Amino acid sequence: MSKNDTLFQRAQITTPGGVNSPVRAFRSVGGTPRFIQRAEGAHFWDADDKQYIDYIGSWGPAILGHAHPTVIKAVQEAAALGLSFGAPTEGEIMMAEEICKLVPSIEQVRLVSSGTEATMSALRLARGATKRDKIIKFEGCYHGHADSLLVKAGSGLLTFGNPTSAGVPEDFTKHTLVLDYNNCEQLEAAFKEFGDQIACVIVEPVAGNMNLIKATDAFLQTMRRLCDESGSILIFDEVMCGFRVALGGAQSLYGITPDLTALGKVIGGGLPVAAFGGRASIMKHLAPLGGVYQAGTLSGNPVAVAAGLTTLKLIQAPGFYDELSRSTKRLSDGFTALGKKYDISFCADAIGGMFGIYFSKEIPSSYSQMMQSDTASFNQFFHLMLDQGVYLAPSAFEAGFVSIAHSDSIIDRTLAYAENALKSLGKPK
Repeated sequence: MSKNDTLFQRAQITTPGGVNSPVRAFRSVGGTPRFIQRAEGAHFWDADDKQYIDYIGSWGPAILGHAHPTVIKAVQEAAALGLSFGAPTEGEIMMAEEICKLVPSIEQVRLVSSGTEATMSALRLARGATKRDKIIKFEGCYHGHADSLLVKAGSGLLTFGNPTSAGVPEDFTKHTLVLDYNNCEQLEAAFKEFGDQIACVIVEPVAGNMNLIKATDAFLQTMRRLCDESGSILIFDEVMCGFRVALGGAQSLYGITPDLTALGKVIGGGLPVAAFGGRASIMKHLAPLGGVYQAGTLSGNPVAVAAGLTTLKLIQAPGFYDELSRSTKRLSDGFTALGKKYDISFCADAIGGMFGIYFSKEIPSSYSQMMQSDTASFNQFFHLMLDQGVYLAPSAFEAGFVSIAHSDSIIDRTLAYAENALKSLGKPK
């Protein structure tokens, strides 16, 4: 029995499902999770000391690659001064200044410890600032595990959502409208019916939890216009895509200015840092200035801030995003070419340092289209790649991530392994 098997059996005794976040359990793809013991650059090693090319990058934060020496040094220096104070530090100011500089829509920002905290707090702030209750979210967008966001679509176009998790009362979700991603007509209809009751719209401008799905320009432009007309607040959830797809986030690529933005992952450099921010006229409603309460013992933790601030400095190097985007596109174009070569419904897409692979004829643009993909083939492909030492997201519905440490030779090796895997799933033309 491998060490991974032994550890998984042991973990299940004291931890529900043996993991501390569900997708790690390999339930979607089957098999035993890999327990990671160390990582460096574009690779990590499991408990059996098997090396993998890593394409999850801690689900996004490892944009520089694992264990970047400059980030590690910053963490070590900060830790030597104390792990947590429960009082303000200059590092928090520096982090806030850096975020506001890089994301112009953010005039003020509040640091928190997780993406769920960031989106949950942004929603509360939007409701408090507008004195409205209803919110709009989109099918397939994941914004953390706050009660009002664990919602699936109702039975009709303008019915409110139903809980997707046990333990969430229907009363918590009765104010949440769930619409189709990239559907402008549904947005128009929702605002026509409920416009003066809608506190906010929250959206991933680049979705990553129904695999990689890009918003259309028309979708986001319609959203911005309707929010302006109704006095609703537009929240961009850039926890995943912020600093992943561009230095200014997805909003800089689309040219859309949201009212509030949630950030996470990259801004922590691998440690627990997230944030939400936006216009000062909205942020003033937060305690201690206003009546919307939000607090956190470890918010702005000095060690985590040191990792995040160092990461934000390093990704501003000239040409960083050009190189990251080039590498990611090289990978996704290579996947798509292999699908054509072996006559398989298999394609890929990329933006910045994010990519998606789909066992479908075309790149999906909504949750319903993504649900029509061939998940059984993905599961086979996942294990064929894993056996060769390539670690992809263990679910057909998760985006992948490339770091600046993924060299051309690593990408080429990955594509060679993918060809080996696809040979058993299709026949060359």
